[in-house]
Amino acid sequence: MPDLDLWKWILVAFCAFMTGIAKTGVPGANILSVPIFVLAIGDARLATGWLLPILITADLFGVWFYRKHNARKALLNLAPWVAVGMVVGASVLSFPESVIRPLVGSIILAILILFLLRKRGIDPTPVSGVWSSGFYGTAAGFTTMVANAAGPVMNVYLLTRNLPRQEFVATGAWFFFIINLSKLPVFFAQGMISRSSLLFDLALVPFVVAGALVGRRILLILPENIFIGSVTVLAFVSTLLLFLPR
Repeated sequence: MPDLDLWKWILVAFCAFMTGIAKTGVPGANILSVPIFVLAIGDARLATGWLLPILITADLFGVWFYRKHNARKALLNLAPWVAVGMVVGASVLSFPESVIRPLVGSIILAILILFLLRKRGIDPTPVSGVWSSGFYGTAAGFTTMVANAAGPVMNVYLLTRNLPRQEFVATGAWFFFIINLSKLPVFFAQGMISRSSLLFDLALVPFVVAGALVGRRILLILPENIFIGSVTVLAFVSTLLLFLPR
């Protein structure tokens, strides 16, 4: 178990709680998790690995709560392209943090701008089809592998498909559950997960559970327009955070 100051434990517990909310109620609500984990642990690379089991735990609740609402076709269309993006992402894990973060941020920012252009009636990319699946899938695979930052990419992709709220959250939960599980062997091999980090994650599980229960309740009462607006805003804010120095 890592020896952290009390204030750092409070911060990571808050992140675990918000991660639970993000996976069952408000996608993107855990936008501060990555920078706060870096602050608490003191190493950006290790923070990515230590956060992964927290994400997987929260994914499990999203998968279980909304098990009848996932859009399987949307996931199947993305799968091969996500694999391509993850292979490319694994090959750049050794790159300096100063290179990876702006690169990931630029990719996601471009996707968000394309989405907003489409909302204004300008349609530079197809909403569906092989090109669209390849575009979003490759970007999601790459960004999740190098920075646990595929949330904004996947959220924009799901927004373009106009899914009902529960189907939106369920599809995202299934996507990230599968993707995050597939990252475990890579992170173990890279020394980014250890016995100490797993004990650290175990101590945060109660906060993930609490957040997941709160998130489910929020989704039931949140109006559709506020849900869509909050997902879009949170995607932008989380992207901008990638450009800030750690």
